[in-house]
Amino acid sequence: MKLRYLRRWGPHRIGYHLGIPRSTVGRVLVRYRMPLLAHVDQATGLVVRKPKPIRYEAAAPGDLVHIDIKKLGKIPDGGGWRAFGRGSKQHRAAHVATDRAKRAGASPSRGYVFLHHAVDDHSRLAYSEQLPDERKETAAAFWSRAKEFFADAGISVRAVMTDNGSCYRSHAFAAALGEEVKHRWTRPYRPQTNGKVERFNRTIAAEWAYAQPYLSDEERSATYAEWLHFYNHHRPHTGIGGLVPADRVHNVTGNYT
Repeated sequence: MKLRYLRRWGPHRIGYHLGIPRSTVGRVLVRYRMPLLAHVDQATGLVVRKPKPIRYEAAAPGDLVHIDIKKLGKIPDGGGWRAFGRGSKQHRAAHVATDRAKRAGASPSRGYVFLHHAVDDHSRLAYSEQLPDERKETAAAFWSRAKEFFADAGISVRAVMTDNGSCYRSHAFAAALGEEVKHRWTRPYRPQTNGKVERFNRTIAAEWAYAQPYLSDEERSATYAEWLHFYNHHRPHTGIGGLVPADRVHNVTGNYT
C-alpha cells in the first residue's frame, strides 16, 4: 500500500518490485478500495476523475518514433531547494542568482540542461541525451545519433513525430531525417498527440530527476545512463502489458554511451 500511495505505482510495478503476482497486488488494492491511477492526480494524490484517453500503438518497432525536448533546471553545488525545501537559504540563493543572471543578460539556457528524447511508439525503447541547448544543429545531430541507436537495435525508423518547435522545422533537422523518414507533426496545442514521449518525460521527472535529493548537477547527470538502461531493460511498462521495452525488440544490445 505504501508503494501505491507514495509512488503512485500500479499492480505491474508493485508486483515486479515485491516479486509477487500482479493479480495478488490487484486484489489487495481492491480490498483496500484504492482508487484507479487514472482517477488520481499525480502531483497531489487527490482523487480526480479524468476522461479515458484514446490509446493507439504503432504496429511494429520503427513505424513511429516520438521526439521531444525536456528543459531541466540545473542543480547548484551543495544542493538546491528540492533537497532543502522552499524558504531555505538555498531556495533564496537560487532566486538571487536567477535575478543577477537576467540583469547581466545571460543566455536563458545557461541554468538549464536539455534532455533530448527519441521514444519508439511500439516498444517504448528510448534513446536520450543531456545536451546544452535546443538549437537546430543540436537537434539534428541528436537525431543522427538516435537513428544509429535504433539501427543497432535492429529498428529501421520509418517515421518520426515532433512538435512544431523551431529546431524541428529547420532545414538542418530535415536533412538529418533524410528522404526515407517521414516527418509527422503534433496538432497545435495538443501535446497528448505526442503522448508516448510526454509520458516518458513524466517518468523521468518522478523516477530520476526528482526521485532523490542531489547535491550537484554533476551528481544527477552521472546517474542518467544507468537510469536509461534500467528503463529500457528492467522497468515493466503497463502500456505494453507489463513487459520491458527490450522485450519488444529482438536484438537490443543494452549498451549506452
